[in-house]
Amino acid sequence: MRLGAAIGRLEKGALAATFLAAIVLPLSDAVGRPLGGLHVPGSASIIQLLTLWLAFLGGLLAVRESGHLTLSTVELFPEGSRRRRVVRVFVYAVAAAVTAVLAYGAFGVVMADRQQGQMLPAGVPVWVGECIMPLALALMSLRFVLKASARLRGRTVALVAVAGVFALNFLPRPAGTGFWLLFEAIAVAVLVGAPVFVGMAGGALLLFFSQGTPVSAVPAEIYRLIGSPTLPAIPLLTACGFVLAGSRAADRLVRFFRALSGWMTGGTAVLVALVCAVFTTFTGGSGITIIALGGLVYPILREEGYPEGFSLGLVTAAGSLGLLFPPSLPVILYSVVANVPADQLYLAGVVPGLVLVLLVAAYGVWAGRRAGAARTSFSWSEVASATWEAKWELMLPMLVIGLFASGLASLVEASAAAAAFAIVVECFVTRDIHPTRDLPRVLLKGGVLVGGVLILLASAMGLTSYLVDVQLPSKLLLFVQAHVHSQLVFLLVLNLLLLVLGSVLEIYSAIVILAPLVVPLGVAFGVHPVHLGVIFLANLELGFLFPPVGLNLFLSSSRFGKPMTLLYRSIVPFLVISAFGVLLITYAPVLSVGVLKLFGK
Repeated sequence: MRLGAAIGRLEKGALAATFLAAIVLPLSDAVGRPLGGLHVPGSASIIQLLTLWLAFLGGLLAVRESGHLTLSTVELFPEGSRRRRVVRVFVYAVAAAVTAVLAYGAFGVVMADRQQGQMLPAGVPVWVGECIMPLALALMSLRFVLKASARLRGRTVALVAVAGVFALNFLPRPAGTGFWLLFEAIAVAVLVGAPVFVGMAGGALLLFFSQGTPVSAVPAEIYRLIGSPTLPAIPLLTACGFVLAGSRAADRLVRFFRALSGWMTGGTAVLVALVCAVFTTFTGGSGITIIALGGLVYPILREEGYPEGFSLGLVTAAGSLGLLFPPSLPVILYSVVANVPADQLYLAGVVPGLVLVLLVAAYGVWAGRRAGAARTSFSWSEVASATWEAKWELMLPMLVIGLFASGLASLVEASAAAAAFAIVVECFVTRDIHPTRDLPRVLLKGGVLVGGVLILLASAMGLTSYLVDVQLPSKLLLFVQAHVHSQLVFLLVLNLLLLVLGSVLEIYSAIVILAPLVVPLGVAFGVHPVHLGVIFLANLELGFLFPPVGLNLFLSSSRFGKPMTLLYRSIVPFLVISAFGVLLITYAPVLSVGVLKLFGK
């Protein structure tokens, strides 16, 4: 127990220190550039390694905290039942086996890089920093074994599963029935509670192995992905979002928007749409908005006379607004996966994002008038006071956009500035977060999300690599071209497909799985790549609300203790309104591409 606690403290300390280093290093380059080009030698390589450490330390901590993205959980089975214990052992045995093979493959990648002899500043070999990959994966495998059961028998079964997959190396390549049995075992494990990355990585490993390709191909894709120049922005903006969520920023933003719109009919509904959009922009649509703001804005709506169904529907729908605005994480993730410039995606998404917010706000005004909702008197002094109180949070998006758009800083440097700004403000100006007692805890929460997302993304890239090798995108393109002959019909089919899949897949999973398949189809049908990205993200935003399994529906049901059937009825008007907005965005490319042309992009 003492050893486990010591390891836990060590990994938490290492993760928090890595986060802070990842913030400071890009800032030092951004500040040093105007001062005669002062910079840290080899900073790009160091930032790449820091991102690698954040991914794997966060992934390791996510196993400990059960923070990896899943489709389901063993909690679906009755508490204490034998069936639940058996399923739990099976789930974690598969997870332990897959991560053990990943660790073995990562070790091969590190040994191959060792032969290249690349060095970091101060004479440190690059491969030394890369050792975090096999080490963290091996510890993840061990942690899965320990989580399989509290009993020795269950843990032994998990260990046997690990040994069994390595024994496959000495047997004929699985084919036919044997291949599908292994594939189905991985799929079933994911459906009943194994992390989604286990399914992605396990499927890729099995497919490569069946063709005689070394299993190091999957970890190699992981390392290649980490080398993306924009990827470090994801953990940096995640840290920024979690710092805001851990402070009283939500209270200050609610007061600000209430002072601006509370005087008008339906003004409170408008403020909910606006404040949720701003908050989601920084938290990435991961559900934090509903959890953090729901308990604050829902009682306000009810107190001012809005019906229960409308109030639930508004908070649920507004929890996904803001995904298209900078510095939203899904935009950056799509940029990395689809190889589309993030700055163009942000620019093209401003008007479509405003359309979706305004449609929801307009419905809120109508509902407020119908319900005879209470209004507050307008006061310039209250506007000035609320603006002054929320000035730091309001300055944050302008800081990121200004630094990035002006060319003074890269996307990563602007993201580091946002994270540093949020930490300084919330720790030392507003003092909502204690720098030594609270900040490490907040960063660790962000690290769990970062680890879960980056390892999922990297695992999916390994699977995508195999699909490209077998020319699946080309085959899918030929199939679609044979059955769909119009760009309009293609876009409609894409809307429906993304709506359904976006409701059953978490947004990061949907991006990494679907974007590599959708992008070639869009190119073939003449859809502008940036416009396609806006359509893709807007549809996923809508998928959060789509019954029966939209993510926001589950979050609202859990947050407010309301039955799902009530949520289904409450969300219908917002689903129709948002669907109209998505169709408008889809078939009026001037809303996105027109803005690009206006700015000469």
